[in-house]
Formats: sequence, structure tokens, C-alpha cells
Amino acid sequence: MTDPGRAVFLSYASQDAEAAQHLCNALRAAGIEVWFDQSELRGGDAWDELIRRQIKGCYLFVPIISANTQSREEGYFRREWKLAVDRTNDMAGSRTFLLPIVTDGTSDSEALVPEKFREVQWTHLPAGANPDPFVNHVRRLLLPDATMPTTTSVLSATQPRSSTVAASNRSRPQASRSFVPWIVAIVGILATGYFVAGRFVTSKHVPPAAEAPATSPATVAIPEKSVAVLPFVDMSEKKDQEYFSDGLSEELIDQLAHSPDLTVIARTSSFQFKGKNEDMRTIGQRLGVANLLEGSVRTSGKTLRVTAQLIKVADGSHLWSQSYDRDMGDIFKIQDSIAVAVVTALKAAFAARNSSSQDRTTNTDAYRAYLHGQLFLKRETKQDAELALAAFEDAVKIDPSYAAGWAAIGITYNRMAIAGWILPAEAYPKVRKAAEHALSIDPNLGDAIALQGAYEWNYMRDFSAAQIYLERARALDPTSNANVSEDVLFALMAGRVDEAIEFSRQATIRDPLNPDWWDYLDTALQFAGRLPEAEKAARNVLEINPGYSGARCALGDVLIAEKKPQVALAIMNDEPDPDDRWCAADALWALGRRSEADALLAEAKSKYANSQAISIAQAYALRNDKDEAFKWLERAYDNHEPAITVIGADPELRNLRGDVRFAALLRKMKVPE
Repeated sequence: MTDPGRAVFLSYASQDAEAAQHLCNALRAAGIEVWFDQSELRGGDAWDELIRRQIKGCYLFVPIISANTQSREEGYFRREWKLAVDRTNDMAGSRTFLLPIVTDGTSDSEALVPEKFREVQWTHLPAGANPDPFVNHVRRLLLPDATMPTTTSVLSATQPRSSTVAASNRSRPQASRSFVPWIVAIVGILATGYFVAGRFVTSKHVPPAAEAPATSPATVAIPEKSVAVLPFVDMSEKKDQEYFSDGLSEELIDQLAHSPDLTVIARTSSFQFKGKNEDMRTIGQRLGVANLLEGSVRTSGKTLRVTAQLIKVADGSHLWSQSYDRDMGDIFKIQDSIAVAVVTALKAAFAARNSSSQDRTTNTDAYRAYLHGQLFLKRETKQDAELALAAFEDAVKIDPSYAAGWAAIGITYNRMAIAGWILPAEAYPKVRKAAEHALSIDPNLGDAIALQGAYEWNYMRDFSAAQIYLERARALDPTSNANVSEDVLFALMAGRVDEAIEFSRQATIRDPLNPDWWDYLDTALQFAGRLPEAEKAARNVLEINPGYSGARCALGDVLIAEKKPQVALAIMNDEPDPDDRWCAADALWALGRRSEADALLAEAKSKYANSQAISIAQAYALRNDKDEAFKWLERAYDNHEPAITVIGADPELRNLRGDVRFAALLRKMKVPE
């Protein structure tokens, strides 16, 4: 996500909570930091102080104006509006800060708002309107050097629809400009079930290629026994149970995936539709499934109501529906009951996992803390990672025997080390300790075993030991996405490029809206020299998720290889995160603008020598400056940067492979041949 110093504050009346949530989801999906979470707002003095701090510290203030605000002469949102107006008194006249949104037919001239609001243009975004133009406008305003007058033109729902599709909030943390994405196999999926691709960064807008995705799910026969679990909707009165409804959806995906006779779409693709009011048939066609499971969650005190329904995509008919009113302590029974009922309705054999498995906890407070941590971790910012770590530590403090909670602590440290938020030498001993603690409780916990593999691969560089752990994790959970990552990684390392391409293509079919698989495919195609196909795959990443970390740098790399450096430069310059924008040095070098390229590279060396040495080495390799490239590769080795382990399969280092120093470095790392 964007830096917290460039966060967006959403202000709204309580009756507009649903509209605010939809807007929040759209902004976060684009990698924008939003201060909105109601679960953090407790009321009283502490609440008031938090609101004051956030309004004082946010970069943009977005008041939502509607008939609901018109009908209320008093309300806390009016205090927020006054605080925001007071802050503008200290701002330069050209500084954009207020971005009012109207969600219905409320007239600008008659609205009961501070006069300062009338000095700026308003966005009209009625219910159901496409928020993409507004999100793109916000993203541009958040650029560090953005200079927009306060009277920017009005955005409305009638503007051209963005050609990109906002996806789940998987904006990437600060990381290397061009970590080869195969590192994800070890540092992300293998240990967590989630990607931490370090190659790509939050982006602005790039028009995707006109061609269809390189592999479209529409071209594949849709199995009758296939299902996608859409994110369950939080219908609680305070709208503060998002973490819980997401957790329920993910648990159902996980349980259904263990049915040998059922095709289940992965979380990354199904969660693309979170907060969107899309037609069920459209969703089913895009995901390539015959059935959709949707539902809602309501909580009141310790009482939980879950409503679920299974829908046949072809005609919209309901195959099955059920409501559950239970005590929160029965959540695992509810999850199992829904999973069994869905599979029965699909006439598929299902062997449900035992709900008393050791990777669960019977303590609902510990489970809540764990789900909070998972929600924070998915946002993938430094601040949210710290919040996730605190939540997981709370979970194991409440229930010290919670194996999954201990594994999640290790996963978070692994994630933070990859992102450069914590030094590997500090993080990985904690990764190992957490994994061992989890396995002392549950020796068959797949996440903890895969985490041991990540430790051995990323930090110890003991590839044989890592492979033993990863194969054991595969045996425990053959359906895990980690297995595909491992297959791609080892195929590339062994030089079996066609095999790696096929593994990646199959992953895009099973999980068509997961940008990570298209990233894998892009890299494998680049390695094979199939550049037009690689460009399509790279553009698909952006089409699925315009906020995908470093996607513009990756697309620029392909374009440079295709002898299109001018186009590449324009795209790379659109990287909004200054920590990654220096990738444009490669395009400048290819254009012969050497002094500008040198200046960017010098800046990167001064800032990122201890965290992005691998990327600096790649830049020197592109220049064919082998001495400097090897100097920085050795620096990356000394830094214990995870990406150093897969340099043998890195297309950007291709011109170093004939050098004896390259073979010597691989031998020093004991990379398997």
C-alpha cells in the first residue's frame, strides 16, 4: 500500500457505512492506504484522539455527502469535517486535500457542508457506479511530486471505464526492483499460502494490451463439479466483522479444496469480487466455474448468524441455502456443516478435515486475534505487518497451544525480511523458532513445515534440506498452491523452461484472476525468449491488479528486451513508489541517456545497498559491467537476500553465465544443478 503519510481518510455518516466500505475496498485494492477500519474505532476519548491524529496526518480527506448527511444537523462526521477544514488553513492554495464525494442526487449548492467544500470540485459516485476513475485520480494525487490545483475537474460515473480490473488488496511491500518472481515459491506461497512477490510495485495506469489474456478461462471446459467461494459479506450492525467473514470464506475454500472430486477456485481469484456488485453469471464465467457459494455473517455479542447459498451459474438457480444461528464457540462446526452441505449439493465425494485438528483453537478470542492478523497481513504494508505480528502474538498469548498462531508469527517475520523491513539476520532466527514451536504442538502442520523449508532456502541456503521439508509439506497437502510454485522453480533451475511455462499456464487456468501466476508465466516466457507472449502476460498482471507491486518495472523489462525502450521508460516512470521508480535507469541506459541512468543508479546504491543489492547487480549486468555486477551479487550474498538463491534462472543475469565467477558463486551457494 501507499505510505501511511499519504493515506486517505474517509468521513461518512453511519447510514452511509456500506457505500464507504465499497469505496474503501476499491481504494485498498489499488494499493492505497485508507483510514477507515471501524473495528479500530471504540468511541470515547480514545476514539476522538485517534480521529484527530488521523485527520491531522492524512494526505487526502474524502467526505461522503448524501441525503443521510443532509438529514442530520448533528453528527460526529461534522466534527471530522470541521477538523479537516481547519487543517486547510495551514495549506498552500494549490494543495489538494479535500475530495468530496456525492453518492446520490444531493445538490452541490444546497448541501449542508462547510463553505470550504464548495471551493473544490466534487465527484458524483452514485450507488453501483464504477469507482475506478476516482481511484485512479486519487492514485495520481498521492504521487510524491503531484501538483494538482484544488479545482480539478469533476469526476463522475459517466467517465470512461478503466480498462484495468481492481483486484484484492495485495499491493506489495517495498522490496527489490526485480526480485525474480520464482523466489515467491520459497518466500511466499511455500510458507504461507500467500505471495510476497518482490519484483513489482504499486502502479498507476497502463492500458492493457487489446489482446485477450494469454490463457483465458473461457477457452477451457467448465467442470460441472466446480465452485468458487465468494467473500462472505459482513452484515453486522457495526460493520466491524470483515476479518471474521473473510476468515470464514477462506476456511471454506480450504476445506472444499480437499475434496478429490471438486474443482475449487483459489482465494486470490474469488476475492477479486469482494465489495463488487457483479452479476453472478459474469462472475462465474470469469472464474470458470459452474457454481458459486456466497453468504453473509452477522454477529451480536456471542451470537453468530451465517447465511450461505449455492448458486448455479448457468441459470442463477439456488441449489442449496441454509442459515445457521449458533454461539461463536461453534464456528468450526458451522464451517464443516456448510462445506459438507455444498459438496453434497454438488454430488461430490468429500472427506472433511477433523474440526478438532491441532492447527485450530477452541478459544474464540484467540481465533479472532488470528483472523485480525490475517486481515492485516494481506494488506502487505510495513505498518499492517507490524499489526499482524501483534495480533498473532496476542493469539498465542491467549492460547499458547495454538499451532497455527505460532506458524503465522514465523510467516510474518519471513514476509518482513523479504520486504526489507527487517534484516534477515534478525528475522530468520525468529522464523525458525516460531516454526519449531508450532511443530512441537502439531508435528503435521503443513504451514510450519513449509516455513522450515523457507528458512533453509532463504537464510541457510541448504537446498537439499529445504526440498525435504517442501516435499513433506506437499505430501500433507497435495492441493496446496505451493506445489505449483515449487514445480515452476525447480523446472527453471534445471533449465526445463517449457515445463515451467506449462506449470504456470495450468496455474492461470485454475486460478485465473491471480496476478502472481501471470507473473510466473511472464518470467518463464522471458526466460524462453518468447517476448510477445511475455508482454501479454505482464499486461495481464496489470489488467487484473493495477496496484500489483512492480508490475510496471516488469513490463518495462520486457519492452526493453523487445527494443522498445522509449515505451518502457514511460511505463517505468509511472511507478508511484519512489523506492522502486529507479528501475527506469534500465530504460534510460538503453536510450543512451547515460548520465540520467547513472544518477538513478547512484541514488539506489546509496539507499538500498543492504536490501536491494541483487537489483543493483541486475542493473550492472544489463550494462555488461560484469565487475560491478559480481561485486553487488557478492553483496547480496552477504546480505542473505532471498533472491540471491535463484540467480541461476534469472534472465536479467543471462550475460554473466559464461563468466567463471558466476559458476563459482553458484557453487558457493551449493545451488542444485
